[in-house]
Amino acid sequence: MMAQSILITGGAGNIGSALTRALVKLPQTQVVVADNLSTGSRDKVQIDAGNLTVIRSDANDFDDISSLFYRFHFTHVFHFAAVVGVQRTLANPLLVLRDIAGIENVLRLCKNTGAERVYFASSSEVYGEPFEIPQNENTTPLNSRLPYAVVKNLGEVYLRTYEREFGLPFTIFRFFNTYGPRQSEDFVLPRFLRAALLGVPLTIYGDGSQTRTFCYVDDTVDTCIAVHRTRSHENDVINVGSDLEVSIRQLAEIVIGVLGSSSKLEFLPPLTEGDMTRRCPDTSKMKALLNRPLVPLEEGIRRLAEHLSKSQSSHELRKVA
Repeated sequence: MMAQSILITGGAGNIGSALTRALVKLPQTQVVVADNLSTGSRDKVQIDAGNLTVIRSDANDFDDISSLFYRFHFTHVFHFAAVVGVQRTLANPLLVLRDIAGIENVLRLCKNTGAERVYFASSSEVYGEPFEIPQNENTTPLNSRLPYAVVKNLGEVYLRTYEREFGLPFTIFRFFNTYGPRQSEDFVLPRFLRAALLGVPLTIYGDGSQTRTFCYVDDTVDTCIAVHRTRSHENDVINVGSDLEVSIRQLAEIVIGVLGSSSKLEFLPPLTEGDMTRRCPDTSKMKALLNRPLVPLEEGIRRLAEHLSKSQSSHELRKVA
């Protein structure tokens, strides 16, 4: 592999930090993490690697992010910076819309500095309420409504437009509920696990019949790395997730069972918006890239529980439960 310089915006987040840990292991690779630390954390990228540089920088601020492009001359860019989390994005729609500026900035700078490819973190949310299950990259119509989903959809349009106008290659990853040891506690699986470890009720919005699929972060990152190393799927879209569809109620029951917890289920009023009824991707492209089984949900839950048990005291668990 020839020498390469890689930027990861949002690299101090859940997927970004795991991707960083994988990329620094590649030979002849310089990795730069740029994150404004609004939701990410430097602790997630405290990695002993001489080829890693971590910089506090906001992709939505052109003057801030442009200096990095002209300093490091990136060959590849993973644009993963975004406001994330259903509740957070619903509560801060204007903040979400600011991410459009970040998409424009990154693509403009990639075009002007000769980057070889841009990898974009899109989301299952672009599908909105599903018209078909499983949701296929090429046949399922996009039904974006919420600001977060609309911004991701618009980001995909920007990438296709820059490729047509300027020949800038891209790959779009549509992520479906990636979980792992560095995920924020306001997401469903870490929240369920913390509650189950304490033996307190697991709270569910609505009746819990809404379905999702959950992908362990190693599978997500290995898919991204496989695309990068093989130089495949140029100007393509890839669903990245599990195809095992479970209801939120089933998920809570699985967590309780795996942990042997005494926790009960507690049902809250349904969310007024943002809680889609079903999510399940067609993962044919992902499976071909990995060529191995995905981490089973129960195994992923055990790994996450072990991490939480080791990394946080009972007092800290109570503080966030």
